Amino acid sequence: MHTFHLPCGECTITLEDVQLQLGLSMDGFVLTKSIQSADWGAICYDLLGAIPDNIYRGRIEMGWLRDTFLELENDSTEVERIRYAQAYIFEMIGGYLMPDLSRNLVHLRWLLKLVDFRATGDFSWGSVVLAT
Repeated sequence: MHTFHLPCGECTITLEDVQLQLGLSMDGFVLTKSIQSADWGAICYDLLGAIPDNIYRGRIEMGWLRDTFLELENDSTEVERIRYAQAYIFEMIGGYLMPDLSRNLVHLRWLLKLVDFRATGDFSWGSVVLAT
């Protein structure tokens, strides 16, 4: 539970609020493991098929995601559709659910959680969103 102090009063948000409003699971595997160092360029290439020009300590610019993954073509391959879906979900995570303080960067550690879509639903996203 988090309490926010606003100019008009006080607001308390619980995990139940996060689950009901956003439909995010509170149960499941914890998403708190951090990665100290990785070859982020290789990870981006493997999962998204492209490497951003700038990677800032494991974070990439949200604008790069928007510019690189504009629209999905009707004749796209399955790999292209998977990469587009990963980029789209990754953009939602960085832009809405767990924004960076700059609101312009998203950490690539969240992209690693999208490698297997079947396993993604087993994580406790609600608790991470509330903590963020």
